[in-house]
Amino acid sequence: MQFLNKKLILYLLITVVIFSLDRISKIYIINIAEINGNVDMFINNFINIILIWNTGIGFGLFSFEQANIYNFITLLIFMINLLIIYLILINKGMKPYYLVIILGGSLGNLFDRLYYSAVPDFIDLNYKGFHWFVFNIADIFITIGIICLIFDEIILNKKNR
Repeated sequence: MQFLNKKLILYLLITVVIFSLDRISKIYIINIAEINGNVDMFINNFINIILIWNTGIGFGLFSFEQANIYNFITLLIFMINLLIIYLILINKGMKPYYLVIILGGSLGNLFDRLYYSAVPDFIDLNYKGFHWFVFNIADIFITIGIICLIFDEIILNKKNR
């Protein structure tokens, strides 16, 4: 039982750290926008910092102006977070850690959806005029967690064969 409590505390700590990194980065960018009127920072040939407000899901997909669709997506994200928490509690090995990484990022974006009614995205990757979706720190952690889950499944399935 004590081992389980230590794991739960570690899961909570990881979630809080990821959530905090996301919040700090977004607050910093939003403050720059409030002071300067906009955010348009050239970092190098591949990375720019700009501020856009995303009403959709990850990377600006499924953006809608209608409040009922936005609220439905927000409710769906909340329910997915509850499912992730359940999966964290029932899984063993490394999977709970990957799910915690996803949860930390997802909670960061969910907070923004509830507080701002949109998610501030600000990292713009580009190469020779081709721009990837603008994203944020939470999106990075969600993506890392999903990639880790996929690799875990591939490796696990290969071992089971």
